[in-house]
Amino acid sequence: MKPRVKAFFDTATWTVSYVVYDHTAGHAAVIDPVLDYDPKSGRTSTASADALIRFVREEQLTLEWILETHAHADHLSSARHVKRQLGGRIAIGEHIRKVQGVFKKVFNLEAGFQPDGSHFDHLFAEDEAFRIGELSARALGVAGHTPADMAYLVGDAVFTGDTLFMPDVGTARADFPGGDAHALYRSIRKLLALPAATRMFVCHDYPPGGREPRWETTVQAQRQGNIHMHDGVGEDEFVAMRVTRDATLGMPTLILPAIQVNVRAGAMPPVEDNGVAYLKIPVNKL
Repeated sequence: MKPRVKAFFDTATWTVSYVVYDHTAGHAAVIDPVLDYDPKSGRTSTASADALIRFVREEQLTLEWILETHAHADHLSSARHVKRQLGGRIAIGEHIRKVQGVFKKVFNLEAGFQPDGSHFDHLFAEDEAFRIGELSARALGVAGHTPADMAYLVGDAVFTGDTLFMPDVGTARADFPGGDAHALYRSIRKLLALPAATRMFVCHDYPPGGREPRWETTVQAQRQGNIHMHDGVGEDEFVAMRVTRDATLGMPTLILPAIQVNVRAGAMPPVEDNGVAYLKIPVNKL
């Protein structure tokens, strides 16, 4: 089965969101929608999400799922806004509970915040099968970047989240709390074991050399040309590269606000007694 895929590239965070759908049946899923956030003012807006919503409505699609590949550190999720406008169930991997537990401590979240995954409508087990209308889909556990990362295989297309990027960009980092370069290697090998012609859609692109942003490749192209993970790269070699490289990387610009929102499935923290919601900045913690 060959689903149709519409990509939306956010130039502020280098994130690619997707609508994947079967136009014959008229059913769709949204993957990794972005909420616009201005770190200088603390203001949010929905222009990026609204473009995606407009496409779903123009194509007369019924939204069944809002799929998060993980609790992103580089952008805020607009899953709640998309759900309010279009319906659908917000879903993520079941190990989000581990991520919630870690960051409840980092941010000293309110007593009522329970790290049980209940903020999401559905928690996928590893390799769980599901459907998007007539499309067969499967949630693939791809831990490493975080413990809760999921890739989504829909027909002949796989949405990789933060595991593999375009071949000339490489692979995701593995140094966030709960990250594991060994697990990331094994997760990537799992993705590269898919049929060679499988279309692969990445979650981010950071174009080198001034090229235009791209987000679609194939398993074969990754196996032949990924600068970090082509065929022949062993686990020890990959882990050594990843650990060395990660040590040079700064924290993502939006990690502090993003994680607090994304562990809540795109919801803001509860408003305080003055009617305002606040995002915390832990000092000397990350």
